[in-house]
Amino acid sequence: MRVRWSLVLPASGLILSGVLSYHSLRVNREVFKGRPSRYFWWSSIRLDSDPLNKHPIVPTTAMCKDGIEDCTTWDPVYIWVDSGWAEKALVVSAFPALVVGAPIVRRFARLGISELSTFTVSIPVLIFAWFYFVGWVIDRWRRRRAL
Repeated sequence: MRVRWSLVLPASGLILSGVLSYHSLRVNREVFKGRPSRYFWWSSIRLDSDPLNKHPIVPTTAMCKDGIEDCTTWDPVYIWVDSGWAEKALVVSAFPALVVGAPIVRRFARLGISELSTFTVSIPVLIFAWFYFVGWVIDRWRRRRAL
């Protein structure tokens, strides 16, 4: 039985994207430890949930280690993220989908729509379309070669 790459590649791309998104969600929960955060880090990509800053997050008052009661915490604008091999493999293999998705996310952010929600909706669709195209090309090439 022949492998239909136009079905296998998009499914594997979506599964890998979903697993990496779940991993990013867990990492964000550990980094911010329940504090409200404006940014979500998907691998090493920073996504702003409030691009026009309509709802600024007020610094939270927390108990410091020294016992001082008025200790404020701020949201880091940049953090060091060491992407693993799975993230690097997905970014390299789905690079055209990410290149097409970046301006989409930026344009919707200018309208005030969360980069996180735009990324979550558009990138899986673009990854599916890219991997379907690559699978279709491979299937067509194999079909021609078999003839």
